[in-house]
Amino acid sequence: QDQLVESGGGSVQFGGSLRLSCAGSGFTLNDYSIAWFRQAPGKTREGVSCIDKGSGTTYYPDSMAGRFTVSRDNVRNTVYLQMNSLKPEDTGTYYCARGRYYCPGYENIAWVNSWGQGTQVTVSY
Repeated sequence: QDQLVESGGGSVQFGGSLRLSCAGSGFTLNDYSIAWFRQAPGKTREGVSCIDKGSGTTYYPDSMAGRFTVSRDNVRNTVYLQMNSLKPEDTGTYYCARGRYYCPGYENIAWVNSWGQGTQVTVSY
């Protein structure tokens, strides 16, 4: 059974860093575009990055560009999200997701055909 398994979440102080991992099980991650989403309490789920299958072209919302970096390790069948200069508003549950298409349009959750279980990120002052 195909699965996405996130890890690497935790608690960090303002300005700190975390690296999240999304491991693929039962399928090859590089055959799909993979995105990261997050959801804060009481808010809708939002896309924070995407990496295209094959080419590895990356996409970010303007608010995350320069702080977040998505990458892929094809040997480990894992996608990473490096998050730097974290702020309290980055707090939430982070999900990786497998897409139906290439990344453009990934922010629409209808793009997703499989979700991971999520990992919690908490940033405090």
